Amino acid sequence: MSDIDIFKGEEVTLKEMMAAREQRSFRQLSLLQKFKEKSLLCATMNIPGPIKSSESLNKAFQSIINLVKEDLKDHIIFERDIHQKTGWEYYCLSDLSVLELKTKMIAVETKHSIGRLMDLDVLHLVNGIPQPISRQRLGFPRRQCYVCQNDAKICSRSRKHSVIEMQEAIAKLIKINH
Repeated sequence: MSDIDIFKGEEVTLKEMMAAREQRSFRQLSLLQKFKEKSLLCATMNIPGPIKSSESLNKAFQSIINLVKEDLKDHIIFERDIHQKTGWEYYCLSDLSVLELKTKMIAVETKHSIGRLMDLDVLHLVNGIPQPISRQRLGFPRRQCYVCQNDAKICSRSRKHSVIEMQEAIAKLIKINH
């Protein structure tokens, strides 16, 4: 598999990404309202650039979701996969507390090298609004940049690395695991 194949797919526009993000927010709220007192896992991939879905990216996503399902097998109340060109999404409601669920998801993200590509967001309702549980709340460090290992948010906000640099780092992670 070449690095080019990993990012071979249909390009996504900013408008499509914004619409997908809005739909995701609506789904999160709807699920948390329907399954009160449950914890919600919303899994997506964190992929820079206009290609969000390809055969290789989808395989990487599914391999992590399979690990998540195995880890949560006795605690899944509801689950749903959504496959779209803006990137795959996985929703899972669990009877675990938000802190237990987030701890398990951090373990998945850190134990498996391609787990770094995932956003395994754990949410619950606070005053009727879906709120995520941060890594820092549980004493874990912020996520590291794919390229330089510094704080990913700082690199992202400052646009320290090009999309090509980030895609090359992602391709290396995926190639190591396949």
